[in-house]
Amino acid sequence: MAEPSAQAASASAVRIAGIDEAGRGPLAGPVVVAAVVFDPAQPRINGLADSKQLCAARREFLYARIVERALAWHVVFIDVEEIDRINIYHATLLGMRRALEGVVQAAGGAEACLARIDGNALPRDLPCPAEAWIGGDARERSIMAASILAKVSRDRWMVELHGQHPQYGFDGHKGYSTPEHLAALRAHGPCPQHRRSFAPVSRAFSQDLFPASNSPAGDALAGER
Repeated sequence: MAEPSAQAASASAVRIAGIDEAGRGPLAGPVVVAAVVFDPAQPRINGLADSKQLCAARREFLYARIVERALAWHVVFIDVEEIDRINIYHATLLGMRRALEGVVQAAGGAEACLARIDGNALPRDLPCPAEAWIGGDARERSIMAASILAKVSRDRWMVELHGQHPQYGFDGHKGYSTPEHLAALRAHGPCPQHRRSFAPVSRAFSQDLFPASNSPAGDALAGER
């Protein structure tokens, strides 16, 4: 992985590709990464901000504006299987690289594009120069836009997942480790979209495989009563 500092950008890099993610922390569902390049010929979008600072209705409104006016945008989903295989950190970096690859050519190619990635680390093998911006979702408009696209896309996905597994309440907590979600995990065990590399899910998965009433230890305890 690259050091958490900027890769040198060429003087010809004139268009900014903002990149941000949603869903690193939840216990279920994909991590979603978006990249946005604004079109200087389009009107400036008012009200952009870090997606976490906006209500759901405002994010939806801005989502429509962003996809309408952006020169290029791309949203990448990294699924649970990949997260569990390479861990959430590397899955997020993978998503960042794929999202950037999806906008570079529309932005004019590697020589005309500079990526600004929210956070303190840069993925390897990026297709254009890049900078890591700590707190970038509060400083750079294209990163704000990317955070909105990623958040809205992931929230929509989790609402659809709720239709398949309503017992977990995914439409409310979106997979985060709320008390309600943890209680549902204990009651029902994990579903296929839970991240088994995350400790609360791993514990629930083990309990689901070996419930006390069916395990050898449980039988021994029952026999002693």
